[in-house]
Amino acid sequence: MRKGIHPENYRLVAFKDMSNDEVFLTKSTANTKETLEVDGVEYPLVKLEISRTSHPFYTGKAKLVDTAGRIDKFKNKYKKFTK
Repeated sequence: MRKGIHPENYRLVAFKDMSNDEVFLTKSTANTKETLEVDGVEYPLVKLEISRTSHPFYTGKAKLVDTAGRIDKFKNKYKKFTK
């Protein structure tokens, strides 16, 4: 790796998925005030709402949404208000 091309704060950072408490380490320049201890070593912590471990596309647990049924229900519910 060439010297002097990375920012000063390029270091290992702990990313924590808040939906399933999965933690993974990777290098980043993300600014953070919180820390997390992983295997006895303290790392800066970045909290995530969703990551590769909880996203439906990657986990294969996608929900099928019945949009046609929802539209029909809406139309039937408000049919009496049409002229």
